[in-house]
Amino acid sequence: MGSELIFRGHEAQHQSDEYQPKPPKPWLAVIRPVRYLLREQRFVFLLIGIAIATLFFSLIPSTSSPSPALTFSGESYVRHDSISGESFLTAESTRLVPHRVIGAGKVPLGLKRKGLRIVVTGGAGFVGSHLVDRLIARGDSVIVVDNFFTGRKENVVHHFGNPRFELIRHDVVEPLLLEVDQIYHLACPASPVHYKHNPVKTIISFLLFIYFFFDISTNVVGTLNMLGLAKRVGARFLLTSTSEVYGDPLEHPQKETYWGNVNPIGVRSCYDEGKRTAETLAMDYHRGAGVEVRIARIFNTYGPRMCIDDGRVVSNFVAQALRKEPMTVYGDGKQTRSFQYVSDLVEGLMRLMEGEHVGPFNLGNPGEFTMLELAKVVQETIDPEAKIEFRPNTEDDPHKRKPDISRAKELLGWEPKIPLHKGLPMMVSDFRQRIFGDQKEGDSTAF
Repeated sequence: MGSELIFRGHEAQHQSDEYQPKPPKPWLAVIRPVRYLLREQRFVFLLIGIAIATLFFSLIPSTSSPSPALTFSGESYVRHDSISGESFLTAESTRLVPHRVIGAGKVPLGLKRKGLRIVVTGGAGFVGSHLVDRLIARGDSVIVVDNFFTGRKENVVHHFGNPRFELIRHDVVEPLLLEVDQIYHLACPASPVHYKHNPVKTIISFLLFIYFFFDISTNVVGTLNMLGLAKRVGARFLLTSTSEVYGDPLEHPQKETYWGNVNPIGVRSCYDEGKRTAETLAMDYHRGAGVEVRIARIFNTYGPRMCIDDGRVVSNFVAQALRKEPMTVYGDGKQTRSFQYVSDLVEGLMRLMEGEHVGPFNLGNPGEFTMLELAKVVQETIDPEAKIEFRPNTEDDPHKRKPDISRAKELLGWEPKIPLHKGLPMMVSDFRQRIFGDQKEGDSTAF
């Protein structure tokens, strides 16, 4: 019987054709980026970048200490410490828009105030040149616009060569295109001799429209041009008006709420009514076009750089006494005026421009003097033997003039500091040097 071989190994197993993936490896999602960084040496550059960033931010000084109130101005915040220039910016832009006080903030240590770009019309004149001095000293860039009708290059020649100073010979009755942050509009003949010499020129320095006899032309002039510039570039506009808007006042002292007593057809009306109309224009642009305006009503001001023969009482008395001529008193000499030194006025103008109040504000010294009292102060300062000569009074000459400055004290924190007996000698020193050229060493005309 044949033997039968029987295979008793493992029975054949069924082979499947289906794909079976390998089980996922743990931490593969983490290991793969690490291998990539190490292989391509990107990890080294990442560490270097982190180190540089850490070093940069560690060098920025801490600014956690509180600082004075900040004012929002366009794209920047301005910290105001004082009107004399203690201000700092936290951004590059200095375009002025309506200010909003936002409370305490922080300013990086060592960050200096970025100066504003300011135009001063009439900046080569008496008051304008002193204002330019203060603005330049504060660190601003100043553009002086003057036609030199009453202004003098000598008043600003010491700024020639300063990269932050520009001088443009230009009449404001013609349009002017500039990019500025603030406009101080001082351009106008302010003394009786000058504005009576060319009354039409005086009034068109301010008026909105003047319609000529021919009825064919309308000129856009003076204040309108400057207000239009302020509107176009978003600049703040300060108008220097005058106490002459009160005319021959029936209220004494004069408050800003007093509407005045002005002769609209008198020889002084070109100046009086021109300023009144300029105030009207400024307020209309403020209400209708949203222009930020400030209005200052300036009372009698004296100091260095006044025109020597401009017909104003202080300059007349000083020049006449220095020349050994009789001091001319018009009328009985009992008319009163209030005299402020020019540095006090400049301080008031700057406070008004930087403040939040439109005005108008009286800017003057409430100390009141008759013309005879003023003549005696000039005698005491220059020549006790100086003579006084009386002449008939001029037309529409106000009998009394004294400002009520309570509003400026309250809202601007301003009041004059220099009395007449201290300010007059500085003016006399300047006049003596300009008339005779013999200024003594140590004399000062600066304020």
